[in-house]
Amino acid sequence: MARSLRMKVTMFMALLLIAAMFVVGTFLVNGVRSFYVNSFFDQMSQVFTPEYIAELNEAGEESPARLKELLMATSSLGVDITSRNVYVLSTGGQVLDGSNDTESVCITANILRAMEGQIGQKRSLVSSVMDVAIPVGQPETDYIVYVLDNGQTQHRLSGEVMIIILEGLILGVCISVVLSIMLSDILITPLEKLRYGAERISAGDFSHKLEVSSRDEIGVLTGTFNNMADVLEKTLDEIESEKDKLSTLFLHMTDGVLAFSRGGVLIHSNPSARVMMGMDSHQEPDYSGLFEKDLPLGEALMLRRPEYRELEKKVGTRDLELFFAPFSEKGDQGGVLVVIHDVTEQRKTEELRREFVANVSHELRTPLTNVKSYAETLIDSPNLDEDTKERFLGVILSETDRMSRIVQDLLTLSRFDYGRSDMKKERFPFFDAVRSVYEAVGMDVKRRNQEISLEVEGKIPWVWGDRSRIEQVIMNVVSNAVKYTPDDGHIELIVRQDGEKVFLSVRDDGIGIPEKDIPRLFERFYRVDKARSRESGGTGLGLSIAHEIVQQHGGKIEVESKLGEGTVMTIILPIGRGEA
Repeated sequence: MARSLRMKVTMFMALLLIAAMFVVGTFLVNGVRSFYVNSFFDQMSQVFTPEYIAELNEAGEESPARLKELLMATSSLGVDITSRNVYVLSTGGQVLDGSNDTESVCITANILRAMEGQIGQKRSLVSSVMDVAIPVGQPETDYIVYVLDNGQTQHRLSGEVMIIILEGLILGVCISVVLSIMLSDILITPLEKLRYGAERISAGDFSHKLEVSSRDEIGVLTGTFNNMADVLEKTLDEIESEKDKLSTLFLHMTDGVLAFSRGGVLIHSNPSARVMMGMDSHQEPDYSGLFEKDLPLGEALMLRRPEYRELEKKVGTRDLELFFAPFSEKGDQGGVLVVIHDVTEQRKTEELRREFVANVSHELRTPLTNVKSYAETLIDSPNLDEDTKERFLGVILSETDRMSRIVQDLLTLSRFDYGRSDMKKERFPFFDAVRSVYEAVGMDVKRRNQEISLEVEGKIPWVWGDRSRIEQVIMNVVSNAVKYTPDDGHIELIVRQDGEKVFLSVRDDGIGIPEKDIPRLFERFYRVDKARSRESGGTGLGLSIAHEIVQQHGGKIEVESKLGEGTVMTIILPIGRGEA
């Protein structure tokens, strides 16, 4: 760690210095360049005054040699054969005379301006040369006086600046290396103490405390480290206490708990699990011996939290519910946790409840017969006035019919509970069943001034099932749509096929269903609006029966609804491949 920190600090300081010197060098070189360019053009502006240009015009009337002589005599032009020269050019840009033996010059933007009769003194910081072109001669230009500086002086000056910068950089790097080593020693010493303290804590020794020798950030860190050690010690004690509590809880809880490693080895079990699984106190079976047939270990290990798998298993006379879940996902430390719940008594209670419903349904037939007999007697009785008899009889007969429907529905559900559906399955045209219900509710829809439509998408295949039962389901769903859609409402029946399934969607714009009530629609005797359901003759069993019938056919019913906007119920049935 010490070497690594020293290297990092040294490299950082050196790179910081190099970056600073690079920025400074760049600004200096650019400054020299800018200064030299500005000085050149300022000097040219001071030389080529209107008076001096007038002298040049007079000299130009004599000859190019006279122009050159006048230019060379002007010391303020700073003519230097190696870097700065003057030329007398023709209006076409040919060299007529000059301070050196150059026979031609490059045509620059300033020369072009002079050819047009204007003074060419455009500055450019990106160009490697500097020049000024002055047209001479009146009224027309006869010659062009051209001053050219190739920038060698500026390049030499920039080179000397770079040498100074490089020398300063070398000296600065040496100083930064020495300072970074000293700085790293100041930082590393307390960090080494922190590392030593961390090693003591990792070994379980929380009594060792680090000495706080400064009040800077390192000192604050050292104090925080000591506080962390105290908190960690307390936390570990609390975890140990919680572990003891959990062990006690597992020991006495009624549900069984088994934990297996990734290799299937049993690593934890409580007494309840051993009793439920029929294991003696010395038996240590592995996962494959207990649950491999129910859920393979590889598949159980693929579960990811919060996933779990729920299965049922019968061990002797016990009915068990098994919940498989991962208890860790960190490499080889993971495994599978199996929670076992004994549902034997629950199943017995459920069985008793179903028997009770069946018995009550059968017992209701006797009072129903008595009520009907009483009603017939009242009708034949001469002692009551006609209005009273008819009013009482109407109530009795209405309640009798309601009770009869309840009994019939309870008997139907009871048969489903016991697996005695008595369905006569055969292949039949699904669309014909839908159309039959559509025609059957036509009068009721017309009476309520509603609109109902039947739409078919594509060709609808035949399905395998009990046609009368399927029509009962469709009638129940459509009747509910009619019942809970206000007058002048709209109901749509849409039949379609998708793959190996047929779909019937019943859409209405009725009162809708609250979102909280949708999951409970198929519970027995459950009503969203109890008062309205009783008023319309509902028993709360219709959707339960429909749900059971559809499940018996391997299908399902889906519900989508918004309160006040309407409901869509979709019946989904598999086509099936049974023989008619």
